[in-house]
Amino acid sequence: MLRVAFAGTFSASLAPPVRAHLEMQCDVILADEVGIVSRLSDVDVLVTLAFTRQMGAAAGRLKLVQVPGAGLDRIDRSALPAGTVLANVFGHETGIAEYVMGAMLTLTRGFARLDAALRRGIWESQWAVGATPPAPWPELCGKTLGILGYGRIGQCVARRARAFDMQVCAIRRDVERSAGDELALLGGLPMLDEVLRRSDYLVITLPATPATLGLIGERELGAMKRTAVLVNVSRAAIVDEHALYRALAERTIAGAALDVWYRYPTGAGATLPATASFHELPNVLMTPHVSGWTEGMLEARAKLIAENIHRTARGEPPVNLIPLSE
Repeated sequence: MLRVAFAGTFSASLAPPVRAHLEMQCDVILADEVGIVSRLSDVDVLVTLAFTRQMGAAAGRLKLVQVPGAGLDRIDRSALPAGTVLANVFGHETGIAEYVMGAMLTLTRGFARLDAALRRGIWESQWAVGATPPAPWPELCGKTLGILGYGRIGQCVARRARAFDMQVCAIRRDVERSAGDELALLGGLPMLDEVLRRSDYLVITLPATPATLGLIGERELGAMKRTAVLVNVSRAAIVDEHALYRALAERTIAGAALDVWYRYPTGAGATLPATASFHELPNVLMTPHVSGWTEGMLEARAKLIAENIHRTARGEPPVNLIPLSE
């Protein structure tokens, strides 16, 4: 019988829907990323966001390391034992794209502030008596959206942005793959400054790689419009933490929606998500890395992970096989 282990909180959350899609009996193990090491000697499939040298040394018959997400930044590919393959999953692009549009609208229209004020009986609108009405809100229509990372997520965002009659500029590594898309501008990283200059909204959907970590710093933020809004749904470290805080505090840019962070919980209790005090800034929408946490994402990932377990049992390569040399 195939033995499948789910390591870590997120991986374990997928265990029930994965089992619902399995058409074969498996011995399933749930553990945290540290506790799984002592149980890896007879595990065939490991579902995990992280793979370490300790895991690799403990594995005895491991055939597949299945990442339950798209990111591979916590996977030490050099630690994979000989004969073990690596795969990831997607399925989060729709949920993240919907979040991006919602975040842009929330920040542009001030929904959170208006809601809080009206709950106190304060009408921040043209209906207030004896008060100056606020300036009319900008519309997304006619604005330019810059997308850094025009892969699955970026393309989903672009389709929705075009439905709002926005112009789309995008950066991607393999430009030829999107040459036929309806974009106002498409280029590689050398076009970054032009995209920053044009963008009214900038969405970061790049993977975390040596080339992208720290890509957006003080100079890049200074090149953006003072009215621009940044949305990061990728990895926090792509944007320099303290440069971003200063840009928001000094209104070098108008605002930001941040769903990915510089610090994550390591135990129970409150955990502020950064060393900089983003939580004190009124022009920041803060969410706890939930942009892709949707029913559709969980179902899509559970189906694919179950399919890859079936493929492992049949001796076939998995869907989304990741080359180990990259």
